[in-house]
Amino acid sequence: MRYTDIAIIGGGLAGSTAAAMLGRAGISAVMIDPHETYPADFRVEKLSGHAQVERFQRTGIADQVLRRATFSGENWIARFGRLLDKAPSRQFNILYDSLVNAIRDEIPDTVERIWTKAVSVETSPERQRVALANDETISARLVVFANGLNVGLRHQLGITRNIISACHSISIGFDVAPAGRNAFDFPALTYFSERPSDRIPYISLFPVGTRMRANLFVYRSFDDPWLREFRRAPAETLNAALPRLKRITGAFDIMGELKIRPVDLYVNDASHQPGVVLAGDAFATSCPVAGTGCDKVFTDVERLCNVHIPQWLASDGMDANKIAAFYADPVKRACDEWSAAKAFDFRQVSIATSPYWTAQRWARFTAWSTQGLLRRLGGVLHLEPNFLGHSSSSSSSSSSSRSSSSSSSSLSSSA
Repeated sequence: MRYTDIAIIGGGLAGSTAAAMLGRAGISAVMIDPHETYPADFRVEKLSGHAQVERFQRTGIADQVLRRATFSGENWIARFGRLLDKAPSRQFNILYDSLVNAIRDEIPDTVERIWTKAVSVETSPERQRVALANDETISARLVVFANGLNVGLRHQLGITRNIISACHSISIGFDVAPAGRNAFDFPALTYFSERPSDRIPYISLFPVGTRMRANLFVYRSFDDPWLREFRRAPAETLNAALPRLKRITGAFDIMGELKIRPVDLYVNDASHQPGVVLAGDAFATSCPVAGTGCDKVFTDVERLCNVHIPQWLASDGMDANKIAAFYADPVKRACDEWSAAKAFDFRQVSIATSPYWTAQRWARFTAWSTQGLLRRLGGVLHLEPNFLGHSSSSSSSSSSSRSSSSSSSSLSSSA
């Protein structure tokens, strides 16, 4: 049996970040994951905007990790085949496996890494036991579930999952290449849907190394015939849905394998559990369309590792009252509520046809057009339109309030 203060189950974005932070703080920790090198996975493909990057920087490892990303300092915004703005951006493009493996390189050697699966967890108000597939056992004061969508261990402990919105959105990822020329004109592009009936909020194109990556988002059921048609003939189906996109991009070819990921929005109820805390997607999912997934992960892990775990370890025991303080953390709650509200608002502003949401779409279109015009004229006024078409000062965003949703980083969300 191995003894440690913290056992982290899952070595993805949340788990690896937590391991790096705890190790750097000198806290005894073990990370458990089946993959010594994290495999390809269609999830986050970029970090966007000042607020999201600032959240990452609070973990203490952002600067080293982001050196491996492809930086985009400008993002074009377009709709109806018309370029609305060439907006300055702070966008770091990196595939999920590369991001996780870069974070793992920042984990100190003092953190043990065990490359196997956790098969069972027993909890108590004092110490927890984690049984591994390699027949080892870990005894820890606290177990951090950072194992994403895997539900087996949570079911063992009687943790219930409340589905808020089944198949809330679907993300589609693929590479694109310009046809008949060497490069695209734009550094990065967000192109918004032309018709609510297409059920497409937007497509985002951005460079990752020498590749141009595309993330297309749709609001459809997973058995929708449109998805089958997209798999069969992606270029033709995309052109039919966004017929004026090529006025901005020029002709292009869709390359390589399509990656398709549906997302259910859910929240797990683990407030009654001693000795176990859930972080990132293990606690609650977010909608990739809204681009808040990394905000939630970095907020969860930063509050957990910088605030709550040091406080918990300072006294005996790990009862449910201690754990409840994390779920009630006001910074975490504000981020969770903002993320959930943004997921539903973005869906409504994209596909709803009521007079209110139609007006919101046109207000957004007008705001982007105005901002682009001011920028072209060299105006000193800089407006940041949010996804509902309002505007706010670029200096007023807060990492712990819903006002952070107004930053233009939300216009180029990651999958």
